[in-house]
Amino acid sequence: MISRRAFLRAAGAVLPLPFLEAMAQDDAPPPRRMVLVGRPLGLYAGHLIPEKSGPDYDATRYLKIFEPLRGNFTLVSGISHLGYPNEHHTSVALFTGASPHGVRSARDLRNSVSLDVVAAEQVGRRTRFPSLVLGGHATPSVNRQGVVNPAIARATAAFKQLFVQGTPEEVTREMRRLEDGRSILDGVRDQLKALSGRVGSADRERIESFTGALREAEQRLEQDQAWVTRPKPKVDHQPREFGEYSIVERQRQWYDIVRLALQTDSTRVVLLAHGEGGKAVIPGLTLEHHDASHHGQDERKVSQLAIIEEAELTAFADFLQGLEKVRENGRSLLQSTQVLLASNLSNASGHITDNLPTLLCGGGYRHQGHLAFDRKRNRPLSNLYLRMLHHLGVEAPSFGCSTAPLSELS
Repeated sequence: MISRRAFLRAAGAVLPLPFLEAMAQDDAPPPRRMVLVGRPLGLYAGHLIPEKSGPDYDATRYLKIFEPLRGNFTLVSGISHLGYPNEHHTSVALFTGASPHGVRSARDLRNSVSLDVVAAEQVGRRTRFPSLVLGGHATPSVNRQGVVNPAIARATAAFKQLFVQGTPEEVTREMRRLEDGRSILDGVRDQLKALSGRVGSADRERIESFTGALREAEQRLEQDQAWVTRPKPKVDHQPREFGEYSIVERQRQWYDIVRLALQTDSTRVVLLAHGEGGKAVIPGLTLEHHDASHHGQDERKVSQLAIIEEAELTAFADFLQGLEKVRENGRSLLQSTQVLLASNLSNASGHITDNLPTLLCGGGYRHQGHLAFDRKRNRPLSNLYLRMLHHLGVEAPSFGCSTAPLSELS
């Protein structure tokens, strides 16, 4: 019998192939990158969506935060994963756009591959980490087998993996672990070869599919071994732990780590899933985020929600401005990085899943300011995802439930 535990153990470590193609030429264009930021509780539409579309929109309360970045982002309204039930748990499919066919509740969703995984297959092999999955919430990063990719839940742990060099003893242990993984994969390959001659055609197809996954695991092990002895970049930053009532400070810390990871070219694809709920330490704030988000249009709760969301969006805008300040080969890091802020809910109070708050920033697009679609007949969010993949250089014919790439963005 093939040991599933042994295979998963061997395939668990994921590090990339070092960039050896003459490294980077000084005049070469910066590499393309992608950052996905997931919010579990939406954003209050009344403070976000302007009445006027196009670049000359009148800034709403929330969009005033982004005035220094006007021209560097597109707020898309009237977009969603069509047919999804109104439930919290649709967060699992936020970045996959999995088919809602036959789904009566979010727990029926049969997930597909997520946007970060497809992007990393294209641009992730030249960096130490093909992609990073970060955050304390149940992450919407899903591999091609429909299995959720685990996240690094603590910012201090992510910082250590990215920037703290292991001791010689730790490096030796890691090399030994990788060699053990290679031996396990060799054994699994021999068992598959012997098994394929004793099964029918249907099982043989399954074995061929499994063999493809095995080859991917072997490639990842080779990448691991190529990177494990290479020095990690040094940065002038020291993360710290925060208490449970510091959600905005935690988000700022995550953004700092994401910026440093991109700036040092440690990765080119990041998925950051913010946690749900918690309380921020902000003057005038008395409610936790989850409580305020389920406001039922109570004016007091809406007011409290606005305080929290304004602080969170300010942290996000500061992150974007930090990317804008970093220069590489004559361009800003923001220009080479498409950053998407999205949520699986528009109105958390009713668990509403249409008209999702969607903000695409940077990436070198000709941004539209406010790109407005029909709020009663939404465009598929997967159309935007397919456009983002094409912009990254991934010539995918479709993604999720896309019908066509979003042509309004170029």
